[in-house]
Amino acid sequence: MKCAVVRELDSLEAFLKQKGQLHCAVVQGLDFTDVEINWDRLDFQGAVFLGCHFPVEVTADFLLNKGAVIFPNFPSLPYNPYRNRLYSREELMKGWTKQQDRSLDKMIYDHFVQKGKSKADILESLAQRLHDHAIDDGVRDLLGGRIEEGGKKKVVGVMGGHTTGRDSESYAKVVRVARSLSRKGFFVASGGGPGIMEAANLGAWMVDASDEMVDQVLDLLKSTPHFALDGYQKAALSVLDLIPKGGSSLSVPTWFYGHEPSNLFSTHIAKYFSNSIREDGLLSIATHGVIYAPGSAGTTQEIFMDATQNHYLTYDEISPMVFLGKQRYIEDTMLYPCLKQLAEGREYGDYLFCTDEIDEVVSFIETHPPKRG
Repeated sequence: MKCAVVRELDSLEAFLKQKGQLHCAVVQGLDFTDVEINWDRLDFQGAVFLGCHFPVEVTADFLLNKGAVIFPNFPSLPYNPYRNRLYSREELMKGWTKQQDRSLDKMIYDHFVQKGKSKADILESLAQRLHDHAIDDGVRDLLGGRIEEGGKKKVVGVMGGHTTGRDSESYAKVVRVARSLSRKGFFVASGGGPGIMEAANLGAWMVDASDEMVDQVLDLLKSTPHFALDGYQKAALSVLDLIPKGGSSLSVPTWFYGHEPSNLFSTHIAKYFSNSIREDGLLSIATHGVIYAPGSAGTTQEIFMDATQNHYLTYDEISPMVFLGKQRYIEDTMLYPCLKQLAEGREYGDYLFCTDEIDEVVSFIETHPPKRG
């Protein structure tokens, strides 16, 4: 049976609205064990159930005989491969205390390491791929305007060094850039870790904060500038006590680098097992541009991945690439002149910009919307 349109049903409300007509529907991660439904009257032809829980009388044979496809649950996993939403800070941090880390985030990371990370057996690898696919779906829902009000998101990515200290000039600049972009209606996305990534999500969180409050928060965080220091997460939690409600943003971390803490300032967390999917995906969603603060090898890799997407119009659009740091990108590494030479004669050459000024970063993003190639 061919389906012209596949409907994704990831809530009980959406499921019940179908009034039994489930052909060409993908039902993801729902628990039906305590829901009163007349299963005999449902049209299952072409329906797909991903990791759902059913009453004891609704057997696999019953569903299969009615034309459904069932992806079963995996036993003994600390994560749900079929989850129907992105993570939140509260979910990943559950179990964490100042004395020890027994958080869900840490449990999943320990499991990932025990299973050999990228060398896991076939069942574990399949579960991880299904999980990352579910995260992809959650990101599409968020950016498409189906999770929050305001319609589709105008995403600006922020990249830079994970070891950049909270006491550095680059960290403070990125906080202010992200706050300004959020105020102008852009949606900030970062790699979700410490350093520049944390600064980006922190700036978005403080969208309504005054300049004085920003200074106060930066002074508070300077006491533990690096993530390896005791009290690093405690300082971040102190900021959340100070500003309990903040602006929305996305972080895209990975358990591949799970020894680094996920930063606590994003409202939506798309955490992946696969680092390669995570990196390419983060760049692909940043259709309104990517800002590069000083970073090392990882940031350099991301720069050339982004340039490749622009060079070959991988996603049919050209997006700005803004370099925040003339010393780093012109003098020290010559990365910016290299890209300008590479882009010579191509349209994306006009979408490259290097500066030290916060206002110039924001202005360039505003005046260079994504352009169809």
